[in-house]
Amino acid sequence: MKLPELTQEDISRIIEMAWEDRTPFEAIEIQFGLPEKLVIQLMRTHMKPSSFKMWRKRVSGRSTKHAQRRQPGVNRFVSPYGYQRKT
Repeated sequence: MKLPELTQEDISRIIEMAWEDRTPFEAIEIQFGLPEKLVIQLMRTHMKPSSFKMWRKRVSGRSTKHAQRRQPGVNRFVSPYGYQRKT
């Protein structure tokens, strides 16, 4: 899969969302159209190798990063800061 053209602002926000423990990959896909596989590819491309390895270790198996694994009562994913993607 090939990464779409993204602004530097979008890339920064995607990386920020990917690092957040409570933001599921599905939220990134809804806002930016990037499935988990492409988020991983973006992270690998835009991070130092050691940072990428640390991130992968952190998110692997983390239930909060996948909406299907979350507890039933948790259905939010929008940041309290109200980020709006510019089109």
